[in-house]
Amino acid sequence: MPRSPVPRTRARASVLAALTVTALVATGQPASAAPAPPAAEPLNRAFDRAAQEYGVPRDLLAAVGYGESRLDGHAGRPSQANGYGVMHLASNPENRSLEKAAALTGEPADRLRRDTAANILGGAAVLRDHADRLGLDRAERRDVNAWYPAVARYSEAEGPAAALYADTVFTFLAQGLDATAPGGEKVRVPSRPVAPEKEGVSATGAYAQSPDYPSGLWVPAYSGNFVVGRKATVDKVIIHTTQGSYAGSISWYQNPASQVSAHYTIRSSDGEVTQSVREKDTAWHAGSVNSSSVGIEHEGYVDNPAWYTEAMYRSSAALTKHLAARYSIPKDRSHIIGHSEAPGATHTDPGPNWDWNYYMQLVGGSPGTGGDSLTFPSYAVQQSGSSGPQVKAIQQLLNAQGYTAGTADGIFGPTTRSATQAFQRARSLTADGAVGPKTWTALLSAGTTPALARGSSGDAVKRLQRSLTAALGTTVGVDGSFGPTTETAVRDYQTGRGLSVDGKVGPATWGALQAGR
Repeated sequence: MPRSPVPRTRARASVLAALTVTALVATGQPASAAPAPPAAEPLNRAFDRAAQEYGVPRDLLAAVGYGESRLDGHAGRPSQANGYGVMHLASNPENRSLEKAAALTGEPADRLRRDTAANILGGAAVLRDHADRLGLDRAERRDVNAWYPAVARYSEAEGPAAALYADTVFTFLAQGLDATAPGGEKVRVPSRPVAPEKEGVSATGAYAQSPDYPSGLWVPAYSGNFVVGRKATVDKVIIHTTQGSYAGSISWYQNPASQVSAHYTIRSSDGEVTQSVREKDTAWHAGSVNSSSVGIEHEGYVDNPAWYTEAMYRSSAALTKHLAARYSIPKDRSHIIGHSEAPGATHTDPGPNWDWNYYMQLVGGSPGTGGDSLTFPSYAVQQSGSSGPQVKAIQQLLNAQGYTAGTADGIFGPTTRSATQAFQRARSLTADGAVGPKTWTALLSAGTTPALARGSSGDAVKRLQRSLTAALGTTVGVDGSFGPTTETAVRDYQTGRGLSVDGKVGPATWGALQAGR
């Protein structure tokens, strides 16, 4: 393997003084000794074999794997950045560590994705390749501190994100690990003094203060992965799970191919916060509500509750309280929601392992029920005998308009049918007691009728967007921002109803919507 002929000079500094990150171990206590693993422990044997075969310090290899995956291979399923396995071997336009591992080990890519032992071997091969390219000789490879630049390169990030990644791994080495893998196997890394050799790894700006949240760090996303400015008022906080590691996710926002970003990301081990997009700008994290929300990503995977630590909950809740105060966001579950609860969402995060009741208690708000209970990607016909969230929405809308539908229990019974008929008669609709497209349109648009045009924002725009979804039968994103997509939908509606087509919503367009046309 090639080695750099450039002489290397050392620049050591104690990690306890130089690192500004503080990573907790899985148990909250540092490990002090690591006995030889029993032969029956496959994960430990895999780390030992890979370390021996490629000359990578075993504990360093385990620390990298722990930081990437909490030692969970996820049965070959990819991360957000298309990375696989315990060692997160990636295959995306900016990180080809999976392909590199295949070339170095001779293992097929599918085996590297799915087989944990092969995956760890592939990670060791990639780390060794980085070490060789940096010119580490045999003696240097025995010194874990000399591996810092190779670990930074393993992240395939640059500058601040690479430094965050390597610092996290070396803090795990300094603190020690006593981790339990998903199958119950224990993996230990003894604590030790470390003094990483950081030559060649630029940490410029790695620990710059967040411009909007004083206790956070600032590592900016790629400029093509968010939009400068906003088209709507901020009225929500969206809770996400990264489906990847902390530093890896921050690096992913810097990847021009990712087309994603978040305002903030929170580390599992200690609750560290890094901002990547200014709050005044629109991060790409939750589709239709991007412009009206602040996105907070949480390190981890939805299927593994071990990532959701006390430190993470408390840090995230403090940030959400800060945002709620700054933007006058109600501290309830209609305004602090999960990605899965955003209108039109196809994601499942933060998933069933996220403790909403505890989180809202920390925020100081009301647990309640998440999401916008009136917004759906489509509106189905509801009638006597129907049940579910859309029936509950009908009951809420009827009650709000003074038509007594009874308790909003999601069951379409006689009281709801009677209220629906009364509403239909008032709007000169067929009083059949069933809520189809016309009645949905009239119900969803009911309320004040302000003049709206491109650039408008607020709740009236949301009512417009919902009612257009019902009237047109196609999803119009509900974000409270009257942008080009909403204007196009208004023009389509006006054309189909024989109205003057100007893309603006005045008395005639409101009148048609509220009449259920």
